[in-house]
Amino acid sequence: MAKKEETKSKRQVIREQREKRQRQQRLITILVVVGAALLVTGLLIAPSIRAATAPVGEIIKITPEARPLVDGKAMGDPNAPVKVDVWEDFQCPACRDYTQNIESQIVQNYVATGKVLYTFHHFPFIDDRSASKESDQAANASMCASDQGKFWEYHDYLYANWNSENAGAFSDKRLVAFAEALGLDMSKFNQCFDKNTFKDAINQDFADGQQAGVQGTPSVFVNGQIIKPGYVPSYDDVAQAIDAALASQQ
Repeated sequence: MAKKEETKSKRQVIREQREKRQRQQRLITILVVVGAALLVTGLLIAPSIRAATAPVGEIIKITPEARPLVDGKAMGDPNAPVKVDVWEDFQCPACRDYTQNIESQIVQNYVATGKVLYTFHHFPFIDDRSASKESDQAANASMCASDQGKFWEYHDYLYANWNSENAGAFSDKRLVAFAEALGLDMSKFNQCFDKNTFKDAINQDFADGQQAGVQGTPSVFVNGQIIKPGYVPSYDDVAQAIDAALASQQ
């Protein structure tokens, strides 16, 4: 009888030891999973934390260009015979170059003369793999400026103050500072910006661009036809397409 009790006791001890090891293994597994989750979360939110605590930095103040017959993201005569549509990401260096060196010539020679209705469309994609979402937030801020009739002025501030991709040039603090520099109603701007009021409109621009065949920025369309797909068109490229469209209507 004593041997049976001793054997039973040994079995009990072994079982308890096995159960203890299993509990320890489960605990270790849980700790590893939790630790990995915390590490991933930390990596994801670190850029946002850095952006939130980073100083605003220098704001380049500019005199925005005068534009004819501005209506939100469009400018020019709504009844103009030629429609030029451009899809851009505010973080795109080629967009900045196009805007500062080509767009102004199109505005002067075709928009101001009543020949072209020129419309900007959002295509934010450069921040797709970034936690800071600077392309999306820049688009968001520009639309809040548009809500106060200052889209193109804010558009000019963005390009004047950008210097690199996903590196803080368009942090939330700086985007708010651009609005202040423009003298916007900051109560209205901040409410719009914080709520991302125009998210659906920006997403619609993006979807329209995809449907039209936009694969990169800037993409320029003249009466629905893309100019130099896959490349940044020169002023001459766009001007020739506009002239051809005008000639076809005579």
